[in-house]
Amino acid sequence: MTDEKKIKVAIVGTGGWGRQHSRVFSQRPDVEFCAVAGRNPERAQARAAEYGVRAYTNIEEMLVKERPDFVSLSLPNERHFEPTLQVIQAGVPLLAEKPLVFELDEADTLLAEAKKRDLFFAINFNHRYAKPVRLAHEAIASGCLGELIFASWRFGGEDLGGVGHPHRNLIETQCHGFDMLEFLCGPIESVMAEMTDKTGKGFSTMALSLRFQNGAVGSLVGSYDSSYAYPDTHRVEINGVAGRVVIEDTVRRYSFQPTGQETGEVWQAGYFNDIDREFHRTFDVYLDAMLSAFRKGEPPPVPAAAGRRALRLALATIQSFETGTRVTVDREGAA
Repeated sequence: MTDEKKIKVAIVGTGGWGRQHSRVFSQRPDVEFCAVAGRNPERAQARAAEYGVRAYTNIEEMLVKERPDFVSLSLPNERHFEPTLQVIQAGVPLLAEKPLVFELDEADTLLAEAKKRDLFFAINFNHRYAKPVRLAHEAIASGCLGELIFASWRFGGEDLGGVGHPHRNLIETQCHGFDMLEFLCGPIESVMAEMTDKTGKGFSTMALSLRFQNGAVGSLVGSYDSSYAYPDTHRVEINGVAGRVVIEDTVRRYSFQPTGQETGEVWQAGYFNDIDREFHRTFDVYLDAMLSAFRKGEPPPVPAAAGRRALRLALATIQSFETGTRVTVDREGAA
């Protein structure tokens, strides 16, 4: 690949996951990683020096001077809106981190501004690209499970983000649950929720009852009052009339077992298979698909609209909890 064909990429954000953005883009032979922008000048300089690129504390200045082909944003979860809008209004294709934003009107503004410019606008739901999730998707799509009957998602760990929105866990972390369950099982039709704020960190633990439009039912349990150190802290089970699949800790193990059979299929990463064993590498795999689509002029494999859909489901969940009623959600934006 010649330098002329490389995609010139700038990154906005110097936090922990922003490091993953820098790592992945800097290692790609089809990318010219040109700059890092961050609010804190010391952190921006340090990150830029680490990768041998230029540092900025002003996004507009970076966009004017660098003229990147593509911008990847990884910012604090509740501060996505304005920088993302700035990049969109500059007309630069982009990848945003999840959650898209915390407010529906902000999501609508971002999507409308991007659509007005016919921009490539992707979001990072990298869990879809974990090997066990891809295997589960293939098994369901090929009919191995038959008609789906129920699904469950459980994901809990420590609160790594500090104080903020009272429904942070639901919006910023369990958005992966909404996205993955719809990716595997189809649109969610309605939700009913219970939540607790026992630990004083907002509504940090929740249990949801779900109904899918195909008639299947499901559950989602999420928490910031658990621990990522626990084995099986993330578990997804999809049960159909002909079999079930189980995903353990996103990347650790996949299994499929036909109904009535005492033997089944198991996938676990082999001794040298570091790519599929490591959670952070799901982002590498996702970027393979995303940048391929960008080069070909195709829509993003996971469009930013998927972030709005996850937010829409989260807001319906909050409405259910606050009113004590089951809330129906239309199909708009469903995968």
